[in-house]
Amino acid sequence: MKHRTHLLALLLISVCLSVHAECRSQGRVITGAERTDKYIGLLKGKRVALFSNQTGIVGNKHTLDVLLENGIQVVTIFSPEHGFRGKADAGETVNSGVDERTGVPIYSLYGVKDGIPDEAAMKKFDVLVSDIQDVGLRFYTYYITMVKLMGQCAAYSKSMVILDRPNPNGFYVDGPILDMKYKSGVGSLPIPIVHGLTLGELALMANGEGWLPGGIRCKVTVIKCKNYTHQTRYRLPVAPSPNLPNMKAVYLYPSLCYFEATPVSLGRGTSLPFQQFGHPDMTGYSHSFTPQSVEGAKNPPQLGKLCRGRNLSQLSDTAIWNRKIDLGYLIEAYRTLNMGDRFFTGFFEKLIGVDYVRPMIEQGKSAAEISRMWQADVEKFKRQRRKYLLYKE
Repeated sequence: MKHRTHLLALLLISVCLSVHAECRSQGRVITGAERTDKYIGLLKGKRVALFSNQTGIVGNKHTLDVLLENGIQVVTIFSPEHGFRGKADAGETVNSGVDERTGVPIYSLYGVKDGIPDEAAMKKFDVLVSDIQDVGLRFYTYYITMVKLMGQCAAYSKSMVILDRPNPNGFYVDGPILDMKYKSGVGSLPIPIVHGLTLGELALMANGEGWLPGGIRCKVTVIKCKNYTHQTRYRLPVAPSPNLPNMKAVYLYPSLCYFEATPVSLGRGTSLPFQQFGHPDMTGYSHSFTPQSVEGAKNPPQLGKLCRGRNLSQLSDTAIWNRKIDLGYLIEAYRTLNMGDRFFTGFFEKLIGVDYVRPMIEQGKSAAEISRMWQADVEKFKRQRRKYLLYKE
């Protein structure tokens, strides 16, 4: 009897371990790029263009290598802002070239007119594969490039396969919907600042809402992520751009990017970009830093000057999530510097997307009062986007 009981106990332990391992396996988010069985067959025998950068990875390989290893004919790479290797400054023109490892030509979209491939480039391929990590914000430019590519593909009767990736800020929606009179290179669709969508979902919405030029539609296939919902707190395996080096910066980005339209440094050229802010004239602060010229921030604001301000890198993730978009940091710096309207540049409205925020700040309104102004936009967009969601809210 003891022997039988021992065997049953061992069997039970084995089953439990097996179930536990299976649950762990089921729980890991699997990106679209990892699900090669879902898309390699769609690309066989076709000339393929790849829109990607350093974030397009499958394990320890780049998606480009995965495609080539599976016999896919990749004829060109389209690279976005920051370049194919993700090292260029924000807004820096990146020249076209050749990927040294594979010999595949690189066509830089951040150095050409309107940021779109010309006719010659479009005629070189049959299908465009998009695999790039976004961070879910209206002023983060990768989605703008993707939507422009969708328009070009539609115009030239090319299909598009999007290898979807989780949105690290996909668990909430916040901010005003862009007033299209402020449409620019940092905001091109009528969506909130934090839209909560993956690029696959956003592509479906751009098609469905008629946001492509002339209302044309792009033939899009989205390879979904597995085990992902909009409540998943997905941690990026690779920095999406030079000045978002970690998850703290990614989470603070929705609240700090507006400093780009002011004289205040948000830490570019330091070890804590998008995790601190300061200015030489912000006296009374114990925290200080001095921006330097570094890769990815060659000429940062307040270069070489001692800036005083606040270090936000010690905030807990939960504290940042609970505050969502928090204009309190911007308002604090505005009041401390006491510069009036000289504090803002015209770039501010392009980032915030509406014309009522600047005057409310100048009138002394609080961050909470301003946030209440866009809550109707948030609810409207949540309803509007619902039919395009690929993942549970």
